Amino acid sequence: MIPCKAATPENGPARQVINMRFQGFWLCLGLLFISINAEFMDDSVETEDFDENSEETDELSSEIKYKTPQPVGEVYFTETFDSGRLAGWVLSKAKKDDTDAEISIYDGRWEIEELRENRVPGDRGLVLKSRAKHHAISAVLAKPFVFADKPLVVQYEVNFQDGIDCGGAYIKLLADTDGLNLENFYDKTSYTIMFGPDKCGEDYKLHFIFRHKHPKTGVFEEKHAKPPDVDLKRFFTDRKTHLYTLVMNPDDTFEVLIDQIVVNKGSLLEDVVPPINPPKEIEDPSDKKPDDWDERAKIPDASAVKPEDWDESEPAQIEDSSAVKPDGWLDNEPKFIPDPHAEKPLDWNEDMDGEWEAPHISNPACRIGCGEWSPPMIDNPKYKGVWRPPMIDNPNYQGVWSPRKIPNPDYFEDNHPFLLTSFRALGLELWSMTSDIYFDNFIICSEKEVADRWAADGWGVKILIENANEPGIFKQLMSATEQRPWLWFIYLLTAALPIALISSFCWPRKVKKKYEDVAFKKLDICKPQTKGALEQEVKEEKAALEKPVDLEEEKKQSDGEIVEKEEEGEPEEKSEEEIEIIEGQEEGNKSNKSGSEDEMKEADESTGSGDGPIKSVRKRRK
Repeated sequence: MIPCKAATPENGPARQVINMRFQGFWLCLGLLFISINAEFMDDSVETEDFDENSEETDELSSEIKYKTPQPVGEVYFTETFDSGRLAGWVLSKAKKDDTDAEISIYDGRWEIEELRENRVPGDRGLVLKSRAKHHAISAVLAKPFVFADKPLVVQYEVNFQDGIDCGGAYIKLLADTDGLNLENFYDKTSYTIMFGPDKCGEDYKLHFIFRHKHPKTGVFEEKHAKPPDVDLKRFFTDRKTHLYTLVMNPDDTFEVLIDQIVVNKGSLLEDVVPPINPPKEIEDPSDKKPDDWDERAKIPDASAVKPEDWDESEPAQIEDSSAVKPDGWLDNEPKFIPDPHAEKPLDWNEDMDGEWEAPHISNPACRIGCGEWSPPMIDNPKYKGVWRPPMIDNPNYQGVWSPRKIPNPDYFEDNHPFLLTSFRALGLELWSMTSDIYFDNFIICSEKEVADRWAADGWGVKILIENANEPGIFKQLMSATEQRPWLWFIYLLTAALPIALISSFCWPRKVKKKYEDVAFKKLDICKPQTKGALEQEVKEEKAALEKPVDLEEEKKQSDGEIVEKEEEGEPEEKSEEEIEIIEGQEEGNKSNKSGSEDEMKEADESTGSGDGPIKSVRKRRK
């Protein structure tokens, strides 16, 4: 049996057009989805996905059981504040220098409290409670940290529960000196490292500062690490608990992490300002510029002469002689007149306030202009200004003078700046215009794994609670529009685009029925091609060949009928898209037809008995 394949839309250009529309739909929808999500994702900080089902998050929040973190491994300092007491912490009694007596006292209040939002039952932290006051509190380490062959890892948590206007949340690692007294801890107490967030105005910072001792002079100099390459604003404004980590390695490299994501890293030798090692040469402070040193690259041409026709008396602007006073210009009318509707106030006292005068308003009669008319000023074409000689290259130019270089008497080369001054206490010395800054889970150790385990038991639980209590996606989208009103356009476009595309698929433009019949005509019945049927077909073809004239007349007659039918009907104009679809379908039909003829030929050869007449007829049909 010979297979029969009908011409359907699946095999024509219509299928391709539909596929292209669907591809375009999903592409547009995907781009819009990415553009919206990009607003909620920081390019340099990874975030975790969370479940939006409120019932599931409530169950998760109730199932979380908090247990005070316990350090595993060697540590130099830990503090969770879960006991509710400031055991081992010392409040400063010092006063700041060079400050008014009223604000020089470190009288800011500290409390141990739970978080106001997303609280973890049993978890407490140290909270800065006072606004516009100096705060200072410190605690001694279990043992001093000595910079040698072990890394330094410092980690703690901060939550700006009320946001932050101006203030810091950094810590200081106080140097191990003989005169260290925690009760006298103040801004000038010697420290080795200062680390943590700080903000004032719109300047968001994450400090990493260490004090390096000059090996020749013994003077300490602050070295500031380069600022992070990420936007720090959200860590100050989202009112969530964030984890700050500093890692210093014995190979003189460092890393700064927020929420266990690296936001800054570099070398202590190359990525700090000012650099560790001073320049080998410096400018000679005793060198003076010679009096005859000529730094002028250009000088006036002494041989130039002012042209005889150069007139310096011509003004830069002159009156426009072609201007004419406009019609309706009132020369005798004032530009301003007293307001006729104004009335003297009832409480006006002429003895104290003087004689009352109505306020002046623009004269309504001066619609075109009032007062003395004068022509407008225009640029004077004859103006040349003061003549000056042209500038030429100075033959005596010696360049810009600079002092000579001499060897730096204080030069040194420290190739291992990790070996800083040891420290033995941790302190917070802060000023803030915002209260309720929350600190928790301090740890100082030498292994990053120990700090990570400590974070998982403390900060990790807080993150689970925050994610469980996170608002739904709808609320997040609405809150995002408060700072980005243009997102409304994205939302509307995202909602309208699928509706428009679905409508175009469900209600496409109609193609004239007669073209559909031609394009999608199906071969409903495919009869088997037997030998007897082929012989009968041959006889019919022979009869047709004997009457060629009759066939031509019938063809002309049928063509005439088709033309008459087309003339009777008024075909509608087709769009370019419809024409392309119909032409593609006709090409598909032709290919199907030719394929069917080839298949019939093969069937003839396989089913035929080898009779000569049948084969010859088939050849003529080709």
